[in-house]
Amino acid sequence: MKTSSQYSPGSPILCVAGARPNFMKIAPIIRRMQEKPDPIPIKLVHTGQHYDPQMNDTFFNQLQIPLPDIALEVGSGSHAFQTAEIMKRFEPVVDSESPAAVLVVGDVNSTIACALVAAKKGIPVIHVEAGLRSYDRTMPEEINRVLTDQLSELLFITEPSARENLLQEGIAEQRIFHVGNVMIDTLRRCQALAVPVQDVLSDLENKDLYLKGDNGYCVLTLHRPSNVDNAQLFRQLLETVRMVSEEVPVIFPIHPRTRNRIAELGLQKLVESPRIVQLQPLGYLEMLGLVSESRLVMTDSGGLQEETTVLGVPCITLRDNTERPVTVEQGTNTVVGHDRQQVMSIVSDVLRNGGKQGRTPELWDGKAAIRIKSVLADWLRRRDGQAAMANG
Repeated sequence: MKTSSQYSPGSPILCVAGARPNFMKIAPIIRRMQEKPDPIPIKLVHTGQHYDPQMNDTFFNQLQIPLPDIALEVGSGSHAFQTAEIMKRFEPVVDSESPAAVLVVGDVNSTIACALVAAKKGIPVIHVEAGLRSYDRTMPEEINRVLTDQLSELLFITEPSARENLLQEGIAEQRIFHVGNVMIDTLRRCQALAVPVQDVLSDLENKDLYLKGDNGYCVLTLHRPSNVDNAQLFRQLLETVRMVSEEVPVIFPIHPRTRNRIAELGLQKLVESPRIVQLQPLGYLEMLGLVSESRLVMTDSGGLQEETTVLGVPCITLRDNTERPVTVEQGTNTVVGHDRQQVMSIVSDVLRNGGKQGRTPELWDGKAAIRIKSVLADWLRRRDGQAAMANG
């Protein structure tokens, strides 16, 4: 097997993105790395794990991410197929580029696949958003998180609990850096550009119900297999959503996979209501505007738990656990699992009293990517010095 462990000063860092959550995380990193007077050489690799233009091209345009230097165009498939296909297509990229490192973000299949290829070839792995743990191994993302962290040389964390998780798993403390949250870098940069909700709903006949109603509206997202693949559980969740909509209108941007499951299971009638708006997937700026102006969010997304905390919007997480405990301990998030009574109680509290209030966690200030670049610049200087000594 060809290896690429020989380091050459000036080699680029390969920055990997593949799925919708990655785009918001990689955008500020690329922007800061390219900033003068001391840019760090990078190349952007897009695996194509998300290939729907509505979940891909729109994000590149709105977040002003440059076109990828390398596109793997993997597409959809099972976890095993997708991970293997990314590895097969990424390996020759590593061989041809001989990168200084491979930087991966988050916990999707692209993250673990590219980390595995790099580690096996002796290329340092850098993991942004390391150390998050749900301690639920039924989540594919949890497997990706744990394995990627074990392969990584530099681990950038978003919250203090991540450090404790990594230390317990045997990661050396000097490899862990608390830099903040790059997702929030993107949110703060784009907040003034968010699309107003009246524009998002401009084609809706009964939009006044959402724009001028006394209770405002609730934003709903559902996509995790644990919620949508179990027919009985999914039905119960949608029945709960229907009950919530009787108290506060619901806006539901539907993930393509979720829409397909609703059709397969014959559950359309549960979401067919004047008080439930079904939308196609939204761009980042549209979704940011929608959430910013909402009264409440119900979700199984990890990123929305973080964004609602910063925006001060009460969040109900429709999962049994969260890998982002700081959003519960300090933020506006409440994890309810699938407890309908608890959901309705929180909705009632939001409408009567405003719901859970929180505060912004430490270092979620829009400067995480600046800190990441600083650490990487120091690390590269040390490697350059070591390489010079070895060659001298």
